[in-house]
Amino acid sequence: MTTARLLGSPAIALAFSATALHAQDVIELPGRDRPIEPDFEEVYRVGVLDGESWEMFGRIRRVAFDAEGNLYVFDASDAMGSDLRVLVFDAAGGFTREFGSSGQGPGEFNRPAGFAVLRDGTVVVSDAGHGAYQMFDRSGVFQRMVRAGDEPGSTPGLSGNVQPDPRGGAVFVGGFGGGPGISFRTGGADSGIAPPTSRPVVRIGLGDDGVQADTVVHGWLPPRSELDLPTDVPAQLRDMMGGMSLRTRFEPRLLVGTLPDGGIVHSDSSAYALKVTPPGATEVARVIQRPLLPEPLTAEDQREYEERTAAAREEAGQAAGRAGLRMVQFQQRGEGSNPTPTATFRIEQRYYHEIPVLRGLAVTWDSRIWVQRRGELPESDGPIDVLTAGGEYVGTYAMDATQVPDAFGPDGLAAFIELDDFDVARVVVRRLPAEVR
Repeated sequence: MTTARLLGSPAIALAFSATALHAQDVIELPGRDRPIEPDFEEVYRVGVLDGESWEMFGRIRRVAFDAEGNLYVFDASDAMGSDLRVLVFDAAGGFTREFGSSGQGPGEFNRPAGFAVLRDGTVVVSDAGHGAYQMFDRSGVFQRMVRAGDEPGSTPGLSGNVQPDPRGGAVFVGGFGGGPGISFRTGGADSGIAPPTSRPVVRIGLGDDGVQADTVVHGWLPPRSELDLPTDVPAQLRDMMGGMSLRTRFEPRLLVGTLPDGGIVHSDSSAYALKVTPPGATEVARVIQRPLLPEPLTAEDQREYEERTAAAREEAGQAAGRAGLRMVQFQQRGEGSNPTPTATFRIEQRYYHEIPVLRGLAVTWDSRIWVQRRGELPESDGPIDVLTAGGEYVGTYAMDATQVPDAFGPDGLAAFIELDDFDVARVVVRRLPAEVR
């Protein structure tokens, strides 16, 4: 499978991007790649197999920078990420502080899900257990807990999808990235609440008066059908699951990046189209596209993908089975602590009809957009394009030449989460050349 297919007719691309977008400016970039080399200067690295506690990482959930170039590492010791600590290193890689502990009280983490660092060093953690955003000052001292709204569907941000607003005092949240495999209609099928029609990106203001939520982007939502449940599913479970739908495999992700001025760049389709929304606006003002088209998904693609996934599961020691089937298990509890029998069944995994061009999106502190394209396999990463927010094409890193940094910082700093030969997690901080930072 090739990494991309050239678009034969520019008119098709224009029609696609303009549909329902009301775009004022459509920029066509060239179809031929301009190679650039990953000439990155290493600044420092942290993370060792054996050393001080602050040098040994467990499962790194997120990394981020503040405006002074301090690196924040959100590290968990358990697979679920509940035992979270925040480690802070200065611009030279020196360890400065650590904070965070699990618990039920304010300032303690109870199922932390999303993480962000504002430019002034304020740390924001969306905590599902508390149903709130927890905020810490630059020294790691707990400031306040901003409760999420009580109304159904009022705050979609208590998840892992959190990006800081560079202007401060807020974060952007939504269903961007890979997203969950199963989505829920808030309140269930009989709640009277209509199923979602878009994938919104919401700006969550975190002031003293509580959450202020404003939708800034309505990403396109691919069609999904509700779960086709077996006839022997208990009635109570059937009612509860009536509001669920299963994301199709390879459907276009909602990819989102935050520009330094607070604007949003996003991609929500299977084509190569980046849509820029200015700060304070809700309509797309610019569409940046390259003449690269998605590949049709064939039966052979699907079969080979399922074989690879099944082989990977078997190698990892997980339950064998077809990749196209998803095991769902529920357990109802009756009176007291005695559980009723467990309901277990399989749901057929549906597939999207084509393989999207794009897989990832990130924005630097100087407004460069890094775009991760698809690789040779439908689920693999390929070349990385670097663009400007104004629509200038900088160049392309070849497949496997580099990864998209896990965090960008000031003055061209970029952090990469890596594993060494012994699978020990570390963070390598490098400085990017001026043209791609």
